[in-house]
Amino acid sequence: MTNEPPSSYDVVFSYYMSEQPKNPLHGITLKCLLEELVARYGWEELGKRIKIKCFTDKPSIASSLTFLRKTPWAREKVERLYLRRNKK
Repeated sequence: MTNEPPSSYDVVFSYYMSEQPKNPLHGITLKCLLEELVARYGWEELGKRIKIKCFTDKPSIASSLTFLRKTPWAREKVERLYLRRNKK
């Protein structure tokens, strides 16, 4: 065993993990979350549940991710639907 100081990666990882221990979305990327919702509901149903144009007009993962990353209120709606879906 050596007494080397922790690497910068260890420090950042430790800080990151301690900052959000109870966040249910911790570690889930927006892309993964969206792909799961599309797989479960399909674009048509997703567009009915969350009325966002990127889900109803020529929907794609890429265009939806672009919109959701720039639009906090829309991202919150998607995250809430994901959390409700996973509570059951």
